[in-house]
Amino acid sequence: MTQNAMQGASSTSTASTGATVVKSRRVQKVGVVVSNKMQKTIVVAVESLKKHRLYKRSYKQTKHFHAHDENNKCQIGDLVRIEESRPVSKTKRWQLIEIIKRGSGIVPVEQVLAEADPNLDSEAE
Repeated sequence: MTQNAMQGASSTSTASTGATVVKSRRVQKVGVVVSNKMQKTIVVAVESLKKHRLYKRSYKQTKHFHAHDENNKCQIGDLVRIEESRPVSKTKRWQLIEIIKRGSGIVPVEQVLAEADPNLDSEAE
């Protein structure tokens, strides 16, 4: 009887280990690449909704994380998934896992002009 119980237990454990997906215990975040000007480094903006403790109003909080991009394949505007990792440098504690959606990587001319001179109006000329 104990042998049957052992066989049943071993068969369920092998079945469960065969179907188990290895899941990382590290924290993962999804955000948008806002800068890729450094070598092998991207800056990812992660937005989260928080609730004010006293007034109970929801507000958006944006945090920037420096992540390691080994192959320099990310462009500005890409939607990416990053994962916690050991410290790579003074500010990098995250690693690029995947690019979920490609961005255009092109900044619109209107945005560049607005940053350069907000009073400049191209239609006035």
